[in-house]
Amino acid sequence: MENTRTRTTSRVFVARLIGTSVFDPLGDAVGKVHDVVVLLQMRGEPRAVGFVIEVSSRRRVFLPLSRITAIEPGAVITTGLMNIRRFTQRHVETLVVGELLDRVVTMRDGSGTVTVRDVAIERDRGMDWKVTRLFVQRASTGPLGLRRGETFTVRPEEVTGLAASADQQGATALLATLEDLKAADLADVMRDLPQDSQMRVAAELTDERLADVLEELGNEDAVALLSRLEAGRAADVLDAMQPDDAADLVADLPQLKAAELLGLMEPEEAEDVRRLMAYDDYTAGGLMTTEPIILPPEATVATFLAQSRKVEIPPALAAIGFVCRPPLESPTGKFLGVVHFQRTLRERPQRLVGSIVDTDVDSVRAEDSIGTVTRLLATYNLTALPVLDDAGRLLGAVSVDDVLDHLMPDDWRVADEAVTDETIERGANA
Repeated sequence: MENTRTRTTSRVFVARLIGTSVFDPLGDAVGKVHDVVVLLQMRGEPRAVGFVIEVSSRRRVFLPLSRITAIEPGAVITTGLMNIRRFTQRHVETLVVGELLDRVVTMRDGSGTVTVRDVAIERDRGMDWKVTRLFVQRASTGPLGLRRGETFTVRPEEVTGLAASADQQGATALLATLEDLKAADLADVMRDLPQDSQMRVAAELTDERLADVLEELGNEDAVALLSRLEAGRAADVLDAMQPDDAADLVADLPQLKAAELLGLMEPEEAEDVRRLMAYDDYTAGGLMTTEPIILPPEATVATFLAQSRKVEIPPALAAIGFVCRPPLESPTGKFLGVVHFQRTLRERPQRLVGSIVDTDVDSVRAEDSIGTVTRLLATYNLTALPVLDDAGRLLGAVSVDDVLDHLMPDDWRVADEAVTDETIERGANA
């Protein structure tokens, strides 16, 4: 055990650290561990130089290991000094989770290749952190590869290819590390991965999970990723997306590519996307989704609550149901009003939504501006507004999160923040 100011685990496996809270000396949480930075291209043992810490607003900053006083189960303790400049990876640096996990390396003893599943760092007598062990796994064997390969630990010098191109990284261990992340956080991680690693991760995600990630990536990154997918898979992912988000992506694709994907999508989903693409981006029609919760007046409260619980319904849309005459697919029959989630909680499950419908709700037309939509949402504290045509039929709904996405700057997901005076030099890996 090393001699530090507080108790510190002598050997730490990086994958177990991800998501661990980071605390200052007073016990206040300052962020969470996102990754570990190591230097591989050097003589002797590879060296760990610092953590990438995710602080407020998903900002990632560099924290030198020299500023770590303790690493304990569930907690990393710092000296309290932190440079809040956004972390930018240097060409000599390697991210353990982002680039090393699932990398295939070759055993020097001639026993074949193994896959890196975890990396251990350890503090030496000189107080430097070194990469001392690799937890690796041999390839699966047996019929259909169902027998898991042997796992064991080796020293870095016992393998070759550790410092090779990140193109050799797979996705299994990376996904295992990230599987509990929200879609927005996973999108943030994928944005930082090399393209080939992005594609490996995308290949392992379900269509629905990848659709959620694309909705959070921002159009430029999402279009780039979607364009690299096989056309059939890309169409399936678009089918799983909210129609308004899918329309935004398809509109930014080259015309021939957009036509190809629309032709491969489910006809009903493709028709919704085409209809939304006809509207200007900053109008109610361009902002709306064609798939809110739509109910006939004879539906029960229990039916509405069941619809609200569906995982594919965003929270802003789950809070309100739109009551219409048949047909119930947009454009619907005559729009009657809305039913509010909070009101239904006070009613019997068997009560008909038509008996508690709110008819005194403002609506917008497809051509109304985003300013009109914003004012109405703010004035009446609504999470979504109905979009009607001239005949009083429901075309769709604009939710508050759709409006926020369009009001924020285009680069809000990656925009830098002001740097405060509380900084330190990044000397540990200069």
